[in-house]
Amino acid sequence: MRSIIVLLAVLWVCDGVKFGQLCNGNPNNRRRTSDSFGQGHYGARRNGKLHEGLDIVCQDGSAVYAPFDVTLQGKLIVYNDPRKAAIDEGINLRGEGLCFKLFYVRPDRTSGSVRKGERIGTMLPMQTVYPGITSHVHVQMCDKSDPTSYF
Repeated sequence: MRSIIVLLAVLWVCDGVKFGQLCNGNPNNRRRTSDSFGQGHYGARRNGKLHEGLDIVCQDGSAVYAPFDVTLQGKLIVYNDPRKAAIDEGINLRGEGLCFKLFYVRPDRTSGSVRKGERIGTMLPMQTVYPGITSHVHVQMCDKSDPTSYF
């Protein structure tokens, strides 16, 4: 019974969470729609796979911000592919009861706490790997659930 109450409390806390601005120049977290490389919504089909995140438009080299108070939980490697080395970084974060990852971001640091709106990193040069794509930060929940409701 106690674990059910705790689970319901966590679900209730996360229910009203909304991401603040992720990327400089995109105050409303405009999403990547469709381009020659596909679509940026959760569940889009790409090369026979499902897209397990949501793409938020961000220009190469832009500052990336904490969407709410977060704890930085370490750097991540996105591809581990030498052909994509220019964009092969990201960061794991926790905050507001959520665990999530940001891909294509070079973190300023990888541990500690950051307040909402503080810079956490830099958007990597996506155009060098995918010329013509809509450059974006990929937001993926740790459990690979749909992050769309948080935007």
